[in-house]
Amino acid sequence: MDFQIRDAIKANMTNNSSSDVRSVIDDAIARGEEHLLPGLGVFFEQLWQRADDKEKQEMTSELAQAFAKAQ
Repeated sequence: MDFQIRDAIKANMTNNSSSDVRSVIDDAIARGEEHLLPGLGVFFEQLWQRADDKEKQEMTSELAQAFAKAQ
């Protein structure tokens, strides 16, 4: 079976409201299951691809701060 996670997630999330997207993200994080991490990665990939350079800089700064606090 040739399963493409990106395509499946894109198809499942098409036309969802921001509330729906928030629920999916919150649920995936709350479950804490490793197999859900690739799906969250697809969410981030979509966000990253739409972002301009300023937004990418803001995201990377936020991530750097988040990981600095995590230690």
